[in-house]
Amino acid sequence: MSIVTIKDVAARAGVSPKTVSRVINGEAHVRPELRDLVQRIVAELDYRPNAFARSLSSSRSYLLGLFIDDPVSGYAADVQHGALMGCRARSYHLVVEPVDLAAPDWALEVRASIAALRLDGAIVAPPICDDAALMAIFAEAGLPTVLVAPSKAPTGSGTVRMDDRGAAREVTEYLLGLGHRRIGFVQGPLSHSASARREEGFRAAMAAAGVDIDEASVVRGDFTSRSGLALGERLLALKDRPTAIFASNDDMALGVLITAMKHGIAVPETLSLCGFDDAPSSRAAWPQLTTVRQPKAEMAAAAVDILVDPQFRRTAGGEGSHLMLPHELIVRGSTGPA
Repeated sequence: MSIVTIKDVAARAGVSPKTVSRVINGEAHVRPELRDLVQRIVAELDYRPNAFARSLSSSRSYLLGLFIDDPVSGYAADVQHGALMGCRARSYHLVVEPVDLAAPDWALEVRASIAALRLDGAIVAPPICDDAALMAIFAEAGLPTVLVAPSKAPTGSGTVRMDDRGAAREVTEYLLGLGHRRIGFVQGPLSHSASARREEGFRAAMAAAGVDIDEASVVRGDFTSRSGLALGERLLALKDRPTAIFASNDDMALGVLITAMKHGIAVPETLSLCGFDDAPSSRAAWPQLTTVRQPKAEMAAAAVDILVDPQFRRTAGGEGSHLMLPHELIVRGSTGPA
């Protein structure tokens, strides 16, 4: 099979190669109907721009960096998938850069990566997106950045997030609607800003319903199933143990589920259980977990759009650099009436 070139796309569309290049690169001043035509021809011919040739003929490298603390976690896998799909749709390439803030030379490594790769932009995942020293390195390098689920929106950076507080409140209200009043809550680690927002949502729903929280049933985990196992033991040993437990992520909820099964506590007949994230493991468990679908892949793909597509930023509202994507409460077999 012959390789499709930009000249082939231009000839089929009846435009110049320069116009095709402007459409592919998301540049302004292309008529909408012409842009739609070129994008349709690109899809029909399955045209893939040559990244090396593009970088030689412009000031861009067509490389984006995904900076993340734990590249092998389930959360990271979804974020990487979304960023990869976003880059593919925009004819960019993705480089994944692990950042261990506990390492003594992490700052040197980040600076070296930025200098060597000549990145066009950076996507920064939680929790490292809240680290001021890391953000200062991107700023001093003049590197455009988009933060995924940060605690706040720093000046000069785009953000993509979901409403963690609202989602946690919705889960709690759902459990209250089932008649539960003794609801335990497994917090996330303090290093993740989403942990605080999810706890705020839980407490807001309980307060609105006039239900007192037993603080002994609010415990701190670290987003791992191992912490869920240990905290499940603590919660289920309480004299007035909860009839429902809401964990801040699915891994901790699964740990609680295993502990309940170990002690012969039936889910959901005796104990209702909710997680957060809609990780693949939430569907593999039995019973399957009631959870919140967090649009992790969609957030990463939107981060790519913000970085590389001026038209997207214009049509997304204002500068289009701060987006809130919707979540979804998914009810499965792990919850039932009190």
